[in-house]
Amino acid sequence: MRKLIDQLARTSFLTSVELLDLLDHMNEADIKYLHERAIAVKKDHYGDTVYMRGLIEFTNYCTNDCLYCGIRKSNRNAERYRLTKEQILECCEMGNTLGYRTFVLQGGDDPYYTDERIVDLITAIKTANPDCAITLSIGEKSYESYKKYQDAGVDRYLLRHETNSRQLYESLHPDMSYDNRIRCLTDIKEIGLQVGAGFMVGLPGQTNTDFVNDLMFLKDLNPHMVGIGPFMPQKNTPLKDAESGTAAKTYVLLSLVRLLLPKVLLPATTALGSIDPKGRENGLKSGANVVMPNLSPTNVRDKYLLYDGKICTGDEAAHCRGCIEKRINSAGFVVDMGRGDHVSYKE
Repeated sequence: MRKLIDQLARTSFLTSVELLDLLDHMNEADIKYLHERAIAVKKDHYGDTVYMRGLIEFTNYCTNDCLYCGIRKSNRNAERYRLTKEQILECCEMGNTLGYRTFVLQGGDDPYYTDERIVDLITAIKTANPDCAITLSIGEKSYESYKKYQDAGVDRYLLRHETNSRQLYESLHPDMSYDNRIRCLTDIKEIGLQVGAGFMVGLPGQTNTDFVNDLMFLKDLNPHMVGIGPFMPQKNTPLKDAESGTAAKTYVLLSLVRLLLPKVLLPATTALGSIDPKGRENGLKSGANVVMPNLSPTNVRDKYLLYDGKICTGDEAAHCRGCIEKRINSAGFVVDMGRGDHVSYKE
C-alpha cells in the first residue's frame, strides 16, 4: 500500500485497479501515511495557508427533486426564502469589512433568478467590491448562461457532479440527466471559468468502485476546485432513514484527490464539521486548503438545511470567522484572506 501511495504522490496518477486496491486494503497505518503525503504535496503548492471564502446562501427555492436534499421541491416542510439584492450586497459589505476577498453565492435551482437578475447582481457586487472574486453555485445552466455570468464578472463556478455512476446519479436525481451534468462541467471549463466539481461520500448503494470512478473522472476533468462531503440524511427526504457517510472515508478521499490533483483548491466542508466536531481540522490535515464560513443572515441560515445537524446556523458572521480562524490555527495552519485563486491563475 505504501508503495502505491508513494507512486501516487510522485506521479499524481494510479490506475483504477491500483486506486481500488488502496481503498479496499489500506490499514490505519497506511491511511495515516496517506494523509501525511497529502499534506506534504499540498504544502509544495500552497504552503501552510488555508483560504477563507464568505458563503452566502441566497435562495432555498429549487425546481429539482434530488432524493437526498432538504430543499428539494417536494419538501413541503421547507420554509422558503430569497434574499433581496440589497440583502446580498449587505452580506458582501459585511464580508469585505471582515476581510473576505471571495464571495460564494450558493442557491437552489431557482427560476426567479433569471440570467438578467444574476448578471445585475454580479455587476453590483463587482462594482462595490472590485478586488473580490465571485464564485457562483446555482446549478445546471446553458453554455450561453455561463458565458453571460463570466462576462458579468463571475470568476468561478461550483457544480458538484455528486457521483460519476450514471445509474446511481439518475436514481437519486429524478428528471435529471447525468449527461447534462457532465456537459455543464465541460462547458464551464471550456469558457474559462475556474470550475469546481465533487461528490458525496456514503450515498446508499455507493461502493469503492464508484469512488474510483469519481477519482478517475476528476483526474480527467482536472478541475480547479473539488468539493467532497459525507452524505447526511435530512428528515424530510426519501433518504431520511439512510445511514450517513463517514468522516473517516471522506478524509481518505480528500487525501487521494490531493495526490491526484496536487494544485486543486479543496474545501474542508461544513458537512465534515457537522458530522465530526473536529471535521474541518481533520479535513485540513488530510490535504484540504479552503474553508467557507457563512455570511448569510442568521434569520435564514436554519432554512438552508440540505441535511440535518448543520453547524453554525445561529452564529453571526464575525463570530463564524473568528471561530474558524482559531480552529485553522489550532490545526497548524495559517489563514490567507486573499482571493485564493488556483495557482495556475496567479500572474
